[in-house]
Amino acid sequence: MTSRSSKFSALCLALSVGGGVSAFAHAAPALAQGAAAQSVPQSGGQSATPAEAPEGITLSASDKMWLGKIEKALNSVTTFQAHMQQLDTDGKRTTGVVWMQRPGQMRLAYDPPTPLLLVANQGKVVFRDNQLDQTTVIPMERTPLGLLLRQHVSLKEDVTITGFQHEGGLVQVTVVRTSSPGDGSLTLVFYDNPVSLRSWSVVDAQGRETRVTLFDVKSGVAIPAGTFTLPAQPD
Repeated sequence: MTSRSSKFSALCLALSVGGGVSAFAHAAPALAQGAAAQSVPQSGGQSATPAEAPEGITLSASDKMWLGKIEKALNSVTTFQAHMQQLDTDGKRTTGVVWMQRPGQMRLAYDPPTPLLLVANQGKVVFRDNQLDQTTVIPMERTPLGLLLRQHVSLKEDVTITGFQHEGGLVQVTVVRTSSPGDGSLTLVFYDNPVSLRSWSVVDAQGRETRVTLFDVKSGVAIPAGTFTLPAQPD
């Protein structure tokens, strides 16, 4: 696999909600670099080695209040469309368009000349590099993306909060999947008045960090049929 393909296989996706006093964003994650380095069998794969339980932080009553506001906002939106700018660990900037329909569906199409496409649907994430004619398939539950495309998003169930900060008008939350913290961590940063997504970053299984900014966000949009059709996958 070329360095470009390996680099972009650690994609960071974003979901956002805009408009109104309660504007909020839905988030998104990156795919674990280690998992993306090869096509993952849909069944019959080897069992992962049990991960050591992550160490969470102690939350104050105020912290828990903010987490409740975040959860409520995340669960209030089912569809959105937005433009995005991505900055990878090597400082490379790319742009594109992202669509989300919760539960379980997302599409990220990068702007030319970047020949990349990522579609999440049917319990898996499919990454397509058209220039290399290469397709990678990753089970959605192995990515932070799976946490945010659920029917009901929760920051209490199945996840561990490893960081929380509220200062200067910003709220920052870092989470990992409790059962598999090695899949990567997701940090969300929000404005606190009104609650709205400012940025986020993902650290993948190899320690690579990707940062994403959303703009021109439209929530509650009707998404055309076929938007989340998965690219052809290897046999």
